Amino acid sequence: MIFIDIWGNTVNIASRMESASLPGRINLSETTYQEIKEHYPCEYRGEIQVKNGGTFKMYFLT
Repeated sequence: MIFIDIWGNTVNIASRMESASLPGRINLSETTYQEIKEHYPCEYRGEIQVKNGGTFKMYFLT
């Protein structure tokens, strides 16, 4: 059996982005939004300050 722990800045930012979301909503980064915007409706929610990660433009999948 193999166990893998993933840590680091990427995991920390993902966790903080999840914490900045709202219940029942799918929170997207600018990068993900750019990839899916032609196929799925999204709502810009503004720039969100993420602890130790900077400011990110965030979107909700609607």
